[in-house]
Amino acid sequence: MVKGKTLFLLVLCLWISLEVMGRKEPSSPTSVNSIVSSRPKVVKFGALFPVDSVIGRSALPAILAAVKDVNSSTSILPGIDLQVILHSTNCSAFLGTMEALQLMENDVVAVVGPLSSGIAHIISHVVNELHVPLLSFGATDPTLSSLQYPYFIRTTQNDYFQMYAVSAFINYHRWREVIAIYVDDDNGRNGISVLGDALSKKRAKISYKAAFSPGASESDISDLLNEVNLMESRVYVLHVNPDTGLSIFSIAKKLRMMSSGYVWISTDWLPSVLDSLESPDPGTMDLLQGIVAFRHHIPDTDLKKNLLSRLKSQRVKETVSFNSYAFYAYDSVWLAARALDAYLNEGGNISFSNDPKLQDTNGSMLHLSSLRTFDGGPQFLQTVLGMNFTGVSGQIEFDMDKNLLHPAYEILNIDGSGSRRIGYWSNHSGLSVIAPETLYLKKPSNTSLLRNQQLYSVIWPGEVTATPRGWVFPNNGQPLRIAVPNRVSYKDFVSKDKNPPGVQGYCIDVFEAAIKLLPYPVPRKYMLFGNGKRNPSYNDLVEQVAQNNFDAVVGDVTIVTNRTRILDFTQPFLPSGLVIVVPFEEQKSSPWSFLQPFTTEMWCVTGAFFLFVGSVVWILEHRLNPEFRGSPRKQLITVFWFSFSTMFFSHRENTVSGLGRLVLIIWLFVVLIINSSYTASLTSILTVQQLSSQIEGIDSLISSTKPIGIQDGSFARKYLVDDLHIAESRIVTLKNMEDYIDALQRGPNAGGVVAVVDELPYIEVLMSSCHCKFRIVGQEFTKSGWGFAFQRDSPLAVDLSTAILQLSESGDLQRIHDKWLNKKECTTFEVDSNKLALTSFWGLFLICGIAFFIALIIFFARIFCQYNKFIPESEKTDEEIQPVRRSRRPSRTPSLKKLMVFVDKREAEVKEILRENKKRRHSQSLDDHSVPSAI
Repeated sequence: MVKGKTLFLLVLCLWISLEVMGRKEPSSPTSVNSIVSSRPKVVKFGALFPVDSVIGRSALPAILAAVKDVNSSTSILPGIDLQVILHSTNCSAFLGTMEALQLMENDVVAVVGPLSSGIAHIISHVVNELHVPLLSFGATDPTLSSLQYPYFIRTTQNDYFQMYAVSAFINYHRWREVIAIYVDDDNGRNGISVLGDALSKKRAKISYKAAFSPGASESDISDLLNEVNLMESRVYVLHVNPDTGLSIFSIAKKLRMMSSGYVWISTDWLPSVLDSLESPDPGTMDLLQGIVAFRHHIPDTDLKKNLLSRLKSQRVKETVSFNSYAFYAYDSVWLAARALDAYLNEGGNISFSNDPKLQDTNGSMLHLSSLRTFDGGPQFLQTVLGMNFTGVSGQIEFDMDKNLLHPAYEILNIDGSGSRRIGYWSNHSGLSVIAPETLYLKKPSNTSLLRNQQLYSVIWPGEVTATPRGWVFPNNGQPLRIAVPNRVSYKDFVSKDKNPPGVQGYCIDVFEAAIKLLPYPVPRKYMLFGNGKRNPSYNDLVEQVAQNNFDAVVGDVTIVTNRTRILDFTQPFLPSGLVIVVPFEEQKSSPWSFLQPFTTEMWCVTGAFFLFVGSVVWILEHRLNPEFRGSPRKQLITVFWFSFSTMFFSHRENTVSGLGRLVLIIWLFVVLIINSSYTASLTSILTVQQLSSQIEGIDSLISSTKPIGIQDGSFARKYLVDDLHIAESRIVTLKNMEDYIDALQRGPNAGGVVAVVDELPYIEVLMSSCHCKFRIVGQEFTKSGWGFAFQRDSPLAVDLSTAILQLSESGDLQRIHDKWLNKKECTTFEVDSNKLALTSFWGLFLICGIAFFIALIIFFARIFCQYNKFIPESEKTDEEIQPVRRSRRPSRTPSLKKLMVFVDKREAEVKEILRENKKRRHSQSLDDHSVPSAI
């Protein structure tokens, strides 16, 4: 069978050569001769790719099998013999172009191939002119999808999606810089360009593009790898051709670049090579240990299994196994056959015409006139693009950009015995351990995408399971250039030192402690920035790092918005913010300080309630309690005494009525709250120290017109002028702490400043050094912190942030702070009113007042009930008792005087009178009944 297949190929190639040599040139290059057939017996299509290549050896048997299957099908192209005309490009762009021109002389309706993106670019111009669809199962260059090539149809996956899959994998492991190693051809350049775009969306980048020529020698590749090995990144993306890719790993192995700490990510070329080998030798697999590779995801269907079984049973000597491109090649033939069948069923004709523009002039021997245009090409093209069927490679359907729908890749981890799948990527669901065809049934959402972004663990080069850091310090002898501000004030934070490393201070100790926590050495060199006569401009210092004059800044650098746009900062190691500091002096308390806790309104309402409570209790207790009776003068004194003695809970009068006790309990609760509030407020007023400045906070600072002091080199000037719109003429630059003290003590009227605006850490040192002669007023009006600054996308910023958090959690950060900055603390003075207003207590007074009125209503209701019973009997005389006057009832309307007299009576006396009246009425009733009986 193998010999028969080889013989078939030799005969086929010989037939192609004879066919080309035997073709006769038309008699006139300008004539338009057409070969027309409504339903031809034979239809030819071309196959153009290098047969003797990794992909070609897999694709050729698949194409021949597809032709055989089409011709044996009774539903597709019935009665038509589909023939393939094969031309090998021999991996040469020039020969490939010439082979393509020769292929077009055979009046083919479609071309399957090529594999090379470079050849595809050239041939696409030819097929555009001849209206012949070019079905490429191997040209993955993303730029081939442009509108420039309407007749180019990619029947494999676009490298655009593969590069986004690689970008997702890099982002999954949080690497921020990679090095791209690629062949400098159309496919390599354009694919890596897309990778750069994809990484930029993830805040990552290609730090270096290491390109080599298609025919580069081993020494050239070795020099290139030596160059990238000296660089920072240890994540390499290898995008090369399948036929030469393995040699790169052999060279990298010799350079010890396949050991732990390195990351190698291969595009689909490597699985294509391995899948083409029936059983890779152990040496090759050992060479590739730890590499991560991407392979086209082809669902494991029955169609795929049947085709593989047939191909392996018929395979030729050169092809021992098959990669994914074999399936795409098989489906490409079926795509052309199905589209042609639909085209013919729709009434299309297969006709070719000479193009007047293709003429041989000036005795040219190119035979351009032998190239004919497919008349039905435009219609056939639309039929091809509209196809929708299930092939062995999956769903064959094109989107608006002529790309196959549902691009997906398998992510493989290669070890010594083979490869294992660690996950998938698709443009539908991103990274996942679930097969894409399962996830296609679910509607994608941002939440589900984030939740499903997971992969199985990877065994990296050197058989390491921990994810490599992905970078090292460049192995070129250059230490990290660290800029340190050469300060002339507040040297506890950072300053020049005679001893190594040449600098010292709180910031330096924090940085050194964080560096020691990193799992790798950091060669570094501290470089002072500034002339030492005045503090340097920190904005200029930040600009120097952004311009690559320094690698980092270590010092008291505040994290502000405009700096974060050009640099990366670590986690803040010291909180900071702008504050206002003013001078103060202790003043003696006023003789009337005891009145300050309450506002005037509060005093008036409180006093009124004291009198009101005394009156209410007197009313409720007067008839029952002898302590609330006596002469008018005594009763008035009792009311006042009882009212104000409740303030100290020292009232000596007892309450005996239920309503009186209820009122007193509620009032004592109110008095308790008022007393506590008064005591707290008075304590605050008597103990607070009085400021000698009129500045009470940021609002009064802005409204003032007096000068304001700031530190030399601070960002406070820009903030005050640009954000708070304070006149720049008010800003006074102070060079050191002595200038601060002098300017504040002299004040604005003597050439000083009314206040100083600076960051909290500096102010705390200032106040501690001058024995708390100054005070902070108001709150911090900016919230920021100090951090270490690095160039954009520096991985050190992330690692040091983690180290700073570890220092904070372990307490080492506080110990370093105490070593340098453990000074006397001064109280922050917040200027505000300590007086308590009625608005804080009106609810309490309201409840109290309502309770009092309810008690009075109940009391007077009882009084009127007793009075109604008491008046009729008390107003009767002896004459009124006689029967003559019995028919006439006296008036029940009481006078105010009589009511007051009744109210003033004691409760016991009233009850006694009521009992006697009741007995009298009872005896009178008995007398009235005895008189008639006697008569």
